[in-house]
Amino acid sequence: MNIVGLTGGIGSGKTIVSEVFKRLGIAVYNSDTEAKKLINSDTDIINKLKMIFGCGIYENNILNRRKLAEIIFNNKNKLNTVNSIVHPAVKKHFNLWAKKQTSPYIIKETAILFETGINKDVKKVISVISPQEIRINRILTRDNISKKDIIQRINNQSTDEYKIKHSDFIIYNDEKKLILPQILDIHEKLTVFFKKT
Repeated sequence: MNIVGLTGGIGSGKTIVSEVFKRLGIAVYNSDTEAKKLINSDTDIINKLKMIFGCGIYENNILNRRKLAEIIFNNKNKLNTVNSIVHPAVKKHFNLWAKKQTSPYIIKETAILFETGINKDVKKVISVISPQEIRINRILTRDNISKKDIIQRINNQSTDEYKIKHSDFIIYNDEKKLILPQILDIHEKLTVFFKKT
């Protein structure tokens, strides 16, 4: 399968980039969105999370994300435990979805592409890079979380320097460079690359 990984830190603008690729006719799988759905629908995930964190982690069969976030973002081991439960289910769901797609390549969007080793399963990697202050301001406007929590989440993700070094393409979303020409250029290069392979 012609899979392209799309990543970027929290608040970098991955979703905007994904929307543009969708408009170009490229199938996009948003791992974070699908994980949120599976956490509330996959009985295996639900039972495992309840067993580890207690039944109170779910309220009316819906995960209390804030409660879980408070537990895991201050504890790397617990974060890794949750990831080890959720990621295999997301991977299985993605593989079933990918088989039905017909676009020249497909994009797997995930904030933690490198952290989970998904970069080994894709043929090319695109990273969306945005200055930390801009990211923080975007998240403060968008989400109901504190600056301290945002910085904690940023620190749980790989650095921009690491992403730049290990990516095939970089999209700079810094409010200076236009992102559309960058995406169109990458789309053209990917289309040519996958025609040859």
